[in-house]
Amino acid sequence: MSEANPSAFRRAILALNGGDCDDRIVRLAAELGRAGHAELVGVHIVEVGWTMPLDADVAARSEEAQQILDHAELTAESLKGRLEPVLLQARDVGAALIDEATERDADLLVVGLPYRKRFGGDFAIGRTIPYVLKHAPCEVWVVREPIPAAPGPMLASVGTGLGKEHR
Repeated sequence: MSEANPSAFRRAILALNGGDCDDRIVRLAAELGRAGHAELVGVHIVEVGWTMPLDADVAARSEEAQQILDHAELTAESLKGRLEPVLLQARDVGAALIDEATERDADLLVVGLPYRKRFGGDFAIGRTIPYVLKHAPCEVWVVREPIPAAPGPMLASVGTGLGKEHR
């Protein structure tokens, strides 16, 4: 990435998981990459369990995976950008993202982080993002979704029960 323009990148790998962060990631990369005509590669990875062979055709049969990529492509197009959709299957999402970034000589990898808490209230980051931050051959942007609004207190009004006509 250019020091003069920190938002300039040639090729970005966008990790798409079908969550709420996907739109935010695609919009951010499309808007910041537009001026430099950056190449956007949207990658969705279907994790294959150890009980199945790695070459089992799981990803191609997944309608949900295709919908995730189609939606990302449409989002980029709505912002006058172009996104190349890539569907992969792997044993580990983090390792697959690193491999894709390396093979494509990406200078940016963008991953989303949903806001979630573990039992007990501690913020949970999962295992993919720490792996990506440790092993990525390029700059990494982590885009965390906003903290969900806390539900408001339940309010009860006294003396506002239903009248006879509503009983």
